[in-house]
Amino acid sequence: MHIKPVSDLRNYNEVLKDCGNGEPVFLTKNGHGRYVLLDINEYEKQKETIKLFSKLKEAEDAIQTGEEWLSIDEVKKNLGV
Repeated sequence: MHIKPVSDLRNYNEVLKDCGNGEPVFLTKNGHGRYVLLDINEYEKQKETIKLFSKLKEAEDAIQTGEEWLSIDEVKKNLGV
């Protein structure tokens, strides 16, 4: 884990090099966590993971409530079989 003061951005090449290893760089301002820098590929992966977990949660909720379940006849009708 990399934690740096925001003033280190003056030498942004060093900070960006730390982002390149797939780990975020946490920037502090006045001694408190303020910002996170993340490689764009890692950001996209995390975004897709969140979307997947959201869909899984929706499916889990539907199973719990019994909503959105179709009978075999409804499936056949919807498919035109």
